[in-house]
Amino acid sequence: MTYVIAQPCVDIKDRACVTECPVDCIHEGVRTLYIDPEECVDCHACEPVCPVEAIFHEDDLPQHWAHYLAVNAEYFDEAARPPGERGGAVGDHPAVAALPPQSALHKKGISVFTVRKEEAADVDPWFPS
Repeated sequence: MTYVIAQPCVDIKDRACVTECPVDCIHEGVRTLYIDPEECVDCHACEPVCPVEAIFHEDDLPQHWAHYLAVNAEYFDEAARPPGERGGAVGDHPAVAALPPQSALHKKGISVFTVRKEEAADVDPWFPS
């Protein structure tokens, strides 16, 4: 089992998930981040810190982004090939490289501070910690 980074990350790349990942399985492409399914230990550390909610467990991946399971896996197959043998744009999976620019206006607002979803419910605005 693995976690998957889907389309909301494209052109955002917040990188909070990279900081949280204990095994460094999240790698940066030109326009988005990718999770290496061979390295992911299914620890759940990355999902709650993603401010645009782009990270899903493969079993919870929305149907309209189901192809991102293959995109994340194929990115690492492409990266293993010599640059002259790569298909599509160097630095991103061809499906991501082909996307039009993703406007931040259509994304959920990114907070200045990254807060886990569970912690957000416990915040007391009168007594900040």
